Amino acid sequence: MNHAGTKTIETPRLILRAFMPDDVDAMRRNWVTDAEVTRYLTWQPHAESAATRALAERWARQAVEDPKFYQWAVVPKELGEPIGSLSVVRMDERTETAELGWCIGRNWWGRGYMPEAARALLVYLLREVGFHCVRAEHDARNPKSGRVMQKIGMTYEGTLRAAGVCNAGRGDMCVYSILAEELSQ
Repeated sequence: MNHAGTKTIETPRLILRAFMPDDVDAMRRNWVTDAEVTRYLTWQPHAESAATRALAERWARQAVEDPKFYQWAVVPKELGEPIGSLSVVRMDERTETAELGWCIGRNWWGRGYMPEAARALLVYLLREVGFHCVRAEHDARNPKSGRVMQKIGMTYEGTLRAAGVCNAGRGDMCVYSILAEELSQ
């Protein structure tokens, strides 16, 4: 594999880039403080700006220092500030598998930003980095996240019963994947 880290990626409407320490205000304004956004995630909404600042600084540092760190700010070109994040949350180098995770501010739900971003990331991870498989999973109570997985060409693998715990409690996890040879440009 050719680990290249959080490289800037451009799509028709988006810039996917590394986080910067000065993204804190946009992160707080656009998603990290919203309990509705984090309902099916494993981290709590940020009550304190210090937590957001520490996270943005850590992500910015890791993007520079670690070629195996994959964490993007999702930035609409017309807005110029992050509205969400997209990342490799787990990887297994033995099987050349990456697992994606994402979240986006509620004001931008249903506009097609996450499928656009995730599709560009699939191309990067499978074609440039050399992962063989990219996976994603979502809480069964959050079918909109599964819809993103379907839109980017992932195949539904199955549902793992009571396999996840998030802010909404224990739930079933729906698993999707795509192999490098299945990716069409």
